[in-house]
Amino acid sequence: MAHATPPSALEQGGPIRVEHDRQRRQFSVRLNGCHDRAVLLYEYVGKRIVDLQHTEVPDAYRGRGIAKHLAKAALDFVVEEDLKAHLTCWYIQKYVKENPLPQYLERLQP
Repeated sequence: MAHATPPSALEQGGPIRVEHDRQRRQFSVRLNGCHDRAVLLYEYVGKRIVDLQHTEVPDAYRGRGIAKHLAKAALDFVVEEDLKAHLTCWYIQKYVKENPLPQYLERLQP
Protein backbone atom coordinates (compact mmCIF):
# COMPACT_ATOMS: atom_id res chain seq x y z
CA MET A 1 0.00 0.00 0.00
CA ALA A 2 1.41 3.39 -1.01
CA HIS A 3 1.73 6.09 1.61
CA ALA A 4 0.60 9.58 0.72
CA THR A 5 3.10 12.26 1.57
CA PRO A 6 1.80 14.50 4.34
CA PRO A 7 0.64 17.90 3.10
CA SER A 8 3.01 20.78 3.70
CA ALA A 9 2.19 23.48 6.24
CA LEU A 10 1.08 25.68 3.34
CA GLU A 11 -1.47 23.14 2.11
CA GLN A 12 -2.78 22.71 5.65
CA GLY A 13 -3.09 26.46 6.05
CA GLY A 14 -0.39 26.35 8.72
CA PRO A 15 2.21 28.99 9.45
CA ILE A 16 4.74 29.88 6.77
CA ARG A 17 8.25 29.23 8.10
CA VAL A 18 11.05 31.30 6.61
CA GLU A 19 14.55 29.82 6.81
CA HIS A 20 17.70 31.95 6.58
CA ASP A 21 20.80 30.44 4.99
CA ARG A 22 23.59 32.92 5.74
CA GLN A 23 26.20 31.01 3.73
CA ARG A 24 24.09 31.03 0.57
CA ARG A 25 22.73 34.50 1.43
CA GLN A 26 19.11 33.61 0.98
CA PHE A 27 15.81 33.39 2.79
CA SER A 28 13.55 30.55 1.72
CA VAL A 29 10.19 28.92 2.36
CA ARG A 30 9.75 25.22 1.63
CA LEU A 31 6.54 24.80 -0.27
CA ASN A 32 6.00 21.16 -1.11
CA GLY A 33 8.06 18.98 1.18
CA CYS A 34 11.55 20.04 0.11
CA HIS A 35 11.18 20.16 -3.67
CA ASP A 36 9.62 23.56 -4.30
CA ARG A 37 10.79 26.66 -2.51
CA ALA A 38 10.28 30.39 -2.62
CA VAL A 39 13.49 32.39 -2.20
CA LEU A 40 14.76 35.88 -1.54
CA LEU A 41 18.39 36.41 -2.53
CA TYR A 42 20.74 39.04 -1.15
CA GLU A 43 24.41 39.98 -1.37
CA TYR A 44 26.71 42.05 0.80
CA VAL A 45 27.79 45.06 -1.27
CA GLY A 46 29.74 46.70 1.55
CA LYS A 47 30.82 45.82 5.05
CA ARG A 48 27.41 46.70 6.54
CA ILE A 49 25.28 47.01 3.39
CA VAL A 50 23.13 44.29 1.84
CA ASP A 51 21.46 44.41 -1.54
CA LEU A 52 18.09 42.65 -1.41
CA GLN A 53 18.25 41.50 -5.00
CA HIS A 54 15.52 39.11 -6.00
CA THR A 55 12.39 37.41 -4.71
CA GLU A 56 10.99 34.39 -6.50
CA VAL A 57 7.84 32.39 -5.75
CA PRO A 58 6.88 29.51 -8.07
CA ASP A 59 3.82 30.29 -10.20
CA ALA A 60 1.65 27.67 -8.50
CA TYR A 61 2.14 29.38 -5.11
CA ARG A 62 1.75 33.03 -6.07
CA GLY A 63 -0.94 35.17 -4.48
CA ARG A 64 -0.71 33.47 -1.08
CA GLY A 65 1.39 36.10 0.72
CA ILE A 66 4.59 34.04 0.67
CA ALA A 67 6.73 36.85 -0.75
CA LYS A 68 5.52 39.12 2.08
CA HIS A 69 6.92 36.68 4.63
CA LEU A 70 10.26 36.60 2.79
CA ALA A 71 10.41 40.40 2.55
CA LYS A 72 9.57 40.83 6.24
CA ALA A 73 12.20 38.26 7.28
CA ALA A 74 14.87 39.97 5.16
CA LEU A 75 14.05 43.45 6.42
CA ASP A 76 13.90 42.24 10.03
CA PHE A 77 17.36 40.71 9.49
CA VAL A 78 18.63 44.10 8.28
CA VAL A 79 17.19 45.75 11.41
CA GLU A 80 18.46 43.08 13.84
CA GLU A 81 21.97 43.10 12.38
CA ASP A 82 21.96 46.93 12.17
CA LEU A 83 22.74 46.88 8.45
CA LYS A 84 21.83 49.21 5.60
CA ALA A 85 19.79 47.85 2.70
CA HIS A 86 19.75 48.59 -1.00
CA LEU A 87 16.51 47.41 -2.60
CA THR A 88 17.13 46.10 -6.12
CA CYS A 89 14.10 43.81 -5.96
CA TRP A 90 10.89 45.56 -7.10
CA TYR A 91 8.79 43.44 -4.76
CA ILE A 92 10.72 44.51 -1.66
CA GLN A 93 10.45 48.15 -2.80
CA LYS A 94 6.66 47.63 -3.00
CA TYR A 95 6.61 45.90 0.41
CA VAL A 96 8.40 48.84 2.07
CA LYS A 97 5.96 51.32 0.44
CA GLU A 98 3.06 49.29 1.85
CA ASN A 99 4.76 48.81 5.25
CA PRO A 100 6.70 52.06 5.83
CA LEU A 101 7.95 51.18 9.29
CA PRO A 102 10.55 53.65 10.62
CA GLN A 103 13.02 50.87 11.41
CA TYR A 104 12.93 49.83 7.72
CA LEU A 105 12.99 53.32 6.23
CA GLU A 106 15.96 54.52 8.27
CA ARG A 107 18.08 51.64 6.95
CA LEU A 108 17.44 52.13 3.23
CA GLN A 109 20.28 53.12 0.92
CA PRO A 110 19.41 55.33 -2.04
